[in-house]
This record gives sequence, structure tokens and C-alpha cells, in this order.
Amino acid sequence: MVAGIGRLPLARPWLAAMVAATALVIGAVGTWAAGRSEKFFGRVDPAEVVIDEVVGQMLTLFLWPEATWKWLLPGFLIFRIFDVAKPFPVRRLERLPGGWGIMLDDVGAGIYSLVILASLGWALKSA
Repeated sequence: MVAGIGRLPLARPWLAAMVAATALVIGAVGTWAAGRSEKFFGRVDPAEVVIDEVVGQMLTLFLWPEATWKWLLPGFLIFRIFDVAKPFPVRRLERLPGGWGIMLDDVGAGIYSLVILASLGWALKSA
């Protein structure tokens, strides 16, 4: 999703804003859909729901909408680490009811990943 938006003929700040706005819309619809999916599948955080992963990845990469694989791959890996490890307070977000818990733990992992990726980018520029 981020890579697709990054190909639009817009200035970088507008691309980042487009990614953030798209993540917000997908997050809102995804929260509703995830809550409905829990009822449909009859269990908490069903594996079939992956829209939360999409939003988490979009948050991880929203500062680099025109990213190449050299940023997409580390962004994906860092996000997956935080998504699995669920550091404080991400694990607590997972306990929220319905679609909120499904979505917000991945939003938290995306924010952690964004900070790490931005720090990595800064460190590489400074080196």
C-alpha cells in the first residue's frame, strides 16, 4: 500500500500525508470489520483478520512513502519483531474489546517500528 501511494506524482510531504490518511481510514474501517470478524469466527483476534497488519505496516513506513526494498524489508522485519514481542504497553492494547484490541496492538507495534526505523535512518545519515 505504501509503495503504491509512494508512486503518485506528489511532493514527499503530501505522499506521507496520503499514507497517514489512508492508514486512518483503513484503521477505522478495519476496527469495525475486525470486531465483526470476532463475532463471525467466534473467537478473539482470529488469524483470518490481517487488516491490522496492513495498518501497522503503513504506520511503520509512512515517513518513507517512496521507499525502495532497502527500507521496505527492514521496516517489515522490525514491525514483525514488535508485533510478535508486543512490548509494553502494546500487550495491554491487545486486551481492549472487539476490533479495538485487534487493531491497536498493531498500531502500537507500528509506532515502535517507526521510531526504530527513523532512528536507524538518522544514524545512517549521521555516519
